[in-house]
Amino acid sequence: MTENTLLRQIAAKKAELDRLRPQAPHGLQNLDRSYDIELTYTSNAIEGNALTAAETRIVIEHGVTIGGKPLKDHLEAIDHFEALRYVRDLARQTVPLREADIRNLHRLVMLRSDPDAAGRYANQGRYVETDSGRHHFPSPAQVPALMGDFAQWLGAAAATPETAFAAHRRLVEIHPFNDGNGRTARLLMNLVLLRGGYPPVAVRPQDRPAYIGSLQDAQAGRGRERSDRLLYERLDATLGESLKALQEALTAPTQPEPSRRQADNPAR
Repeated sequence: MTENTLLRQIAAKKAELDRLRPQAPHGLQNLDRSYDIELTYTSNAIEGNALTAAETRIVIEHGVTIGGKPLKDHLEAIDHFEALRYVRDLARQTVPLREADIRNLHRLVMLRSDPDAAGRYANQGRYVETDSGRHHFPSPAQVPALMGDFAQWLGAAAATPETAFAAHRRLVEIHPFNDGNGRTARLLMNLVLLRGGYPPVAVRPQDRPAYIGSLQDAQAGRGRERSDRLLYERLDATLGESLKALQEALTAPTQPEPSRRQADNPAR
């Protein structure tokens, strides 16, 4: 599929979602919660969290610890899910996003698993090993100014997929925190998508090689085409899932109200 065809397909699905959404305002509530659990599982798994999708759901919904899995992995699941609640709250607001919002996202992501680093900019050098060698991120001394410029750009940008994916990429390139940069960048990406009326995008564990490779391409100056392609494909798939769920909600038979006799006599 060509890029133009993919973009037209996304636009058509978004238009259909906008048309159907007012007819069933509660039709996506259950899907939203399932997405948030999936987003928690996938975003943490990409960073090495050992919890499976099913285990992540158990930890979030029942507060049960999984035998043999690190406590840190459980705390990361709870933190990420709580951060998504903040994302959805911010998405309903119309005020421009601020630098403080990004730091608060990071604070929530790290609140239980690494409270000393939560919401604090990096105080040490950060680097990643790539196919092209070691890539160094901006020094801690550069981070405040870079984040100020980034927040100024973000606050004035339209809530479009292009902005969402650029925000993700730019935050990863700044790498402003000692840890939790990827999770925070993906949360920010989905915050912008939600503000634009799009569903959030999950980068799945099976996408990890392509995802990491595309980020390395951008870091090495080889362009952002691979990164954008992957994220637009994931957005297209998520739009399709949202449309299917909404269509099913609209066509589901309405349950009849119980008669007074049935309601008064639950033993029947």
